[in-house]
Amino acid sequence: MIEILDAVLQNLDPEMAHRLTVKALACLPAFSPPRDDPRLAVSAFGLPFPNPLGLAAGLDKHGEVVDAMLALGFGFVEVGTVTPKPQSGNPRPRLFRLSADEAVINRYGFNSEGHEAAVRRLERRKARGGVVAVNLGANKETQDRAADYVEGIKAFAPLVSFFVVNVSSPNTPGLRDLQEAQALDDLIARVQEARDEQSSEFGRKAIVLKIAPDLSLDELDAIVRICRARKIDGLAISNTTIARPAFLRDTRLAKETGGLSGRPLFDCSTQLLAQAYLRVEKQFPLIGIGGIDGPSRAMAKIDAGASLIELYSALVFKGPGLVRAIKDGIVARLAEGKGPLADYVGTRAGDWASGKTSAADLIES
Repeated sequence: MIEILDAVLQNLDPEMAHRLTVKALACLPAFSPPRDDPRLAVSAFGLPFPNPLGLAAGLDKHGEVVDAMLALGFGFVEVGTVTPKPQSGNPRPRLFRLSADEAVINRYGFNSEGHEAAVRRLERRKARGGVVAVNLGANKETQDRAADYVEGIKAFAPLVSFFVVNVSSPNTPGLRDLQEAQALDDLIARVQEARDEQSSEFGRKAIVLKIAPDLSLDELDAIVRICRARKIDGLAISNTTIARPAFLRDTRLAKETGGLSGRPLFDCSTQLLAQAYLRVEKQFPLIGIGGIDGPSRAMAKIDAGASLIELYSALVFKGPGLVRAIKDGIVARLAEGKGPLADYVGTRAGDWASGKTSAADLIES
């Protein structure tokens, strides 16, 4: 049945397929998440994760299917991106499926139902538990973007396990400017202050900064320096890329404006992850995102420095069975060694950072 549904969705307009998928998932009964192999357990940001594989922001933009995705086997779910006020985002079409490349280009532009709608949904499911993050963004027309992130901290503090501050979407003009040193330092200081004001009532919630894969090493140096000085809780690496690798086969759709995700994002995001890992020096954990579509790429992110990993685009091409396949593959890798999953984090960061290792070297699984 799932295979038939996948085939139908592949032939629909990508955005319509996305909405139908979310609506279908929202209609499912609330199943309990599967019990994971204890070897998959991870501790990060002061939180226990049943497994390291999370759902990246983008699928559940409005907090509609958190429990369905946890029941699918994800160790955590990231809702969003959510902006304070509702906004429609960019004109359609704004989502493109590059099937030959197992890639997606989107220029949604933070289409969001706003804080109020997402808060209502998360309040209704709060008692069910699970590790849930919210990805915070700023409205396109706001004059003080940092203030929008502060609003998000205050709105979701009672409802989520941790926050992801998204300053790296390429689809909101000027948003990536918040990655520049002075703006970033101010932003982190303000969201941390807002978080700390809520901590006595709701507990201290970690703040993770999500950055772009298109940064130079000098820009990465500045970001890591600020994050270490401000004692941020983590980095998520990375968002979509504005680059278009020469090897893309769907040259027509590759010309569309927007952020590229999926399989072609793997190498550049993993190399940046490894570079960040070497600079962070274990001061805080990293989330590895970009191009994960099987066990070998999942473990490669961990080897490059990720304590947690996330995917989304690969579900479009490989379906929900991918979640179980990745977890089974990680367990198989752990069975070959003797240590816990944490022992693998960063073991090949040097190779990935130097470019000695790439996706071409992985054994596909």
